[in-house]
Amino acid sequence: MASILNENGAGEDFQKTELNGAVRSSARWGPQHAGAQELAKLYSPGKRCQEWISVVLCFALMAFNFFHLLAHFHLGHVWYILLGIVGGILTADFASGLVHWGADTWGSVDLPIFGKAFIRPFREHHIDPTAITRHDFIETNGDNCMLTIVPLANMAFNFHTLTPVEIYHIYPWYCYVYALAIFVTLTNQIHKWSHTYFGLPCWVTFLQDCHIILPRKHHRVHHVSPHETYFCITTGWLNYPLEKFGFWRNLEDIIQGLTGEKPRSDDLKWAQKTQ
Repeated sequence: MASILNENGAGEDFQKTELNGAVRSSARWGPQHAGAQELAKLYSPGKRCQEWISVVLCFALMAFNFFHLLAHFHLGHVWYILLGIVGGILTADFASGLVHWGADTWGSVDLPIFGKAFIRPFREHHIDPTAITRHDFIETNGDNCMLTIVPLANMAFNFHTLTPVEIYHIYPWYCYVYALAIFVTLTNQIHKWSHTYFGLPCWVTFLQDCHIILPRKHHRVHHVSPHETYFCITTGWLNYPLEKFGFWRNLEDIIQGLTGEKPRSDDLKWAQKTQ
C-alpha cells in the first residue's frame, strides 16, 4: 500500500526516499557508484554484435509482415484487429512485468553467459537509473528485438507459404501477434522515456500523460527501494491490479518456499558494493 500511495507523492519525496535508501547501502548512487561502474564495464563487443543483429532482423521482419498485413486486410476484420491490438498490448505489459520481476528478483550476474548478457543491465539500472538514458538505440532495444524474431519469422514464413483463404482465417491472430511484437520491441524504449525528464518529443509526453505508454510518475513507484512492485513497464496498466492481488509477493513466497532462495539478494549485493 505504501508503494501505491507513493505514486501520487511529489517528485522531491521520491528522490529523497531513493537517495536515502541508496546512501544506507552505498557511499554513492548513480554513475559514480562502484557497482554501477563495474557492471557498465561488462558490456562487451560480443553483446553489441548480438544487439545489432537482433535489431536489423526484427525491423526487417516487421516491415515484411506489415506489408502483408495490409495486403490481406478486409473490412470484416476491423473489430478483430482492435481486439488483437488491445490484447497484444496487455500481453506485452504482463510479459514485461514477468521478465522484469524475474531478472530483478532472481539469478546472478555470475551466471554463465546469461548473467552478464541479460541480468547485468537490471542490476546496473537499480544503482544507476539514469544509465538507460545514456544508452543508444541499439543498446536500449537490442534484447527486446531478439525476443520477437522467432514469432515474426514464423509469421513471415506463413505469409509466404499459406493460401489467401488460410491467411484470412488466421488474420486476427496475426494482428494480435504483430501488436504484441511491436509493444515488446518498444518496451525498453518506453522504459527509457520514463526515465527521461528533458528533451522528450511532445508526442511522447502526450502518450505518457494519457497513460497510453508508461508514465514517468507511475514508474517512479518501482524505483523506491527495495524495488519490489510495479514491474510492468510497457504501459503499466497491469501494475495496480497485480499489486492489489499481491501477485508478485505470492509468487516470490512460493519460489522461496520451494528453493530457499531469497528474493533480490543479488540486487542488494550490487547495491552495497563500495569498491
